[in-house]
Amino acid sequence: MRALGLMSGTSADGIDLALIDTDGERIAHFGPVMTVPLTPTTRAAIREASRVAAAWDPGQAVPGAVREAEARVTEAHRAAIEHFLARTGTPRDAIGVIGFHGQTILHRPDQHLTWQIGDGLALAYEFSIDVVGQFRLADVAAGGQGAPFAPLYHQALARGMMERDGPIAVLNIGGVSNLTWIGLDPEEAPVAFDCGPGNALIDDWALAHTGRPVDADGALAGAGEVDIQILNQMMDHPFFDLGVPKSLDRDDFTLGAVRGLAAEDGAATLTAFTVEAIAQARVHFPRPVTRFLVTGGGRHNPVMMEMLGTRLGVAVQPVESAGWRGDSIEAEAFAYLAVRALRGLALSLPTTTGVPVPMPGGQVFRPMRMSR
Repeated sequence: MRALGLMSGTSADGIDLALIDTDGERIAHFGPVMTVPLTPTTRAAIREASRVAAAWDPGQAVPGAVREAEARVTEAHRAAIEHFLARTGTPRDAIGVIGFHGQTILHRPDQHLTWQIGDGLALAYEFSIDVVGQFRLADVAAGGQGAPFAPLYHQALARGMMERDGPIAVLNIGGVSNLTWIGLDPEEAPVAFDCGPGNALIDDWALAHTGRPVDADGALAGAGEVDIQILNQMMDHPFFDLGVPKSLDRDDFTLGAVRGLAAEDGAATLTAFTVEAIAQARVHFPRPVTRFLVTGGGRHNPVMMEMLGTRLGVAVQPVESAGWRGDSIEAEAFAYLAVRALRGLALSLPTTTGVPVPMPGGQVFRPMRMSR
């Protein structure tokens, strides 16, 4: 089946789109990919919705800021799909399903709560294509962490690599960082978990100090010095004492500890925080890995990649070194998971989210409803 995946991560910098052909187990063909930036207005609406959602009680009405952000997120995805179809020459009727992750504004699995905004039904009607969304709800409702959700796709991509490489880790550095451990035996379940902050704190720091939403090429961090005392203080967070699987919300870590540092030193310390959290997470691997394949925006930060190589002591390479498409892996994953959802296959495992049993999920939105 040809599936179009859509992903807007916790960094909220843009929408990734990817077209693949898959049966939900293997990938038969990789189609075109694209990234469509989110407007500053939409990004600001998402930030405000996340702020409001953090104080929201499930018994209350949905706040107006969240409704506004959802409308903007839905429209941004509608426009992105339309642009993708036009630019790639893909007819609507060639797509069997759209995997629509939506935009996470709150993730509290300990409260059985995860909130991804975006109107999947509106997209289904707009394009006359089945849409699968709300991928995480069933997992969280069953007691899982609801993240990370790409490990089964990582394992599908890694088929055939293990004979050469031994166990590998796929490291995704987005708004938060997560790891997928993949062993030699294709029948061995992957192990996955969020391991700490990713780019979110660095992005927030860069925006506050430079007016730019990212530390481009790690230039700010590269000009600074790591404050070891503050780094150790940040690593004292209780999250790092938890067993796995475990997951994070974008806002579980704050900039409080680095306030007062120079812009460059703050960026360097926050970058080192991301790296150290990844390094310490290796204790949860069943066996050591021979290399880390890095996806997500963090792989474009040469300062972070150099720090990782030094700290981890094994090969640290962008996923492109394995022939994967790093800017689209998450979007590809939700295309893959959409097909699995239609087939009733598991989207998450006890070893990836802590859910008690392999868990199907996803909500299917169909463009037409038959009635008598």
